Amino acid sequence: MLLPGQSRSRGRDTRLAAVHIVIMGCGRVGSSLARSLEKRGHTVAVIDLVPDAFRRLGPDFAGKTVRGVGFDREVLMEAGITDADGFAAVSSGDNSNILSARVVRETFSVDNVVARIYDPGRAEVYERLGIPTVATVRWTSDQMLRRLLPAGSEPQWRDPSGSVRLMEVHVDRSWVGRTVEQIETATGARVPFVFRLGAGIVPKSSTLFQDGDLLYAAIADAQLADVETTLGQPPKGG
Repeated sequence: MLLPGQSRSRGRDTRLAAVHIVIMGCGRVGSSLARSLEKRGHTVAVIDLVPDAFRRLGPDFAGKTVRGVGFDREVLMEAGITDADGFAAVSSGDNSNILSARVVRETFSVDNVVARIYDPGRAEVYERLGIPTVATVRWTSDQMLRRLLPAGSEPQWRDPSGSVRLMEVHVDRSWVGRTVEQIETATGARVPFVFRLGAGIVPKSSTLFQDGDLLYAAIADAQLADVETTLGQPPKGG
């Protein structure tokens, strides 16, 4: 799995590629997220200050466990952050989560990060700083999975015939500044709404795609691979 700035084709088979994800926090969300990722064939490292917390992972967990905090560089390196494709900060502390997310992004250049924030008001502030956040009241570990593994994720909605789906689509960072109309023209899909700064918006054709936006597209099933490939790499023509 590649992240914003990638150039690999994101066809339907990319969902099978194994990735490495580092998780800070081994509570109910962190342990559930770790097990879900491992079941999908990915490698996982979990960081927590309390060794007993790792019991939540269960006896079959084959990933790595590291004692410490997610903003400690040595701890992160032990967890394999230099080879990580994504980082999730889901501890019980807002400050620890956002600090860890910033260290991972700014020090280790991992773009695919998400931080769980208990205070929705603060979450919007951090979104403006470029750190994707998940407010615990609104979202579950499934939503974390969609951000960490956007390609090939389960659709948000599918029509009864199975021919059309509404899903969150990974968009390469190079598309930032392009209009919704340009995105629709390039993909042949429709963009009914965009999730921005903690709220959904119904975009106009002139609405610009911004860094941190989550884009939802209505896609014919036969177009899925082409849409993921087009948006997963820089726009043609630069």
